[in-house]
Amino acid sequence: QVQLVDSGGGLVQPGGSLRLSCAASVSLFRFYVMAWYRQAGGKQRELVARITGSGSAIYGDSLKGRFTISRDNSKNTVYLQMNSLKPEDTAVYYCHIEGAADYWGQGTQVTVSS
Repeated sequence: QVQLVDSGGGLVQPGGSLRLSCAASVSLFRFYVMAWYRQAGGKQRELVARITGSGSAIYGDSLKGRFTISRDNSKNTVYLQMNSLKPEDTAVYYCHIEGAADYWGQGTQVTVSS
């Protein structure tokens, strides 16, 4: 059974950093396109970043430069490094296996507040 476990969220002050992790229990992890999404209260879930098995990445609007997605295929893990965090980055962040597989992590809360 496929399982995605999201971790690393928390409370951080504006301008701070966090690194999220997503551990995937799935065979052939290296072949999956992985992504991070986020959902703030009362808003639709939005794409944060997506990464192919070989490491090519794309980012949601205005996030490139502050956020970096990466993966370690030897550990079946995808990461999201978030720097220069702003209050508007506050949301629940979800890991996702893209495409037909369509699996979601349980989410991890990120709160940016002074």
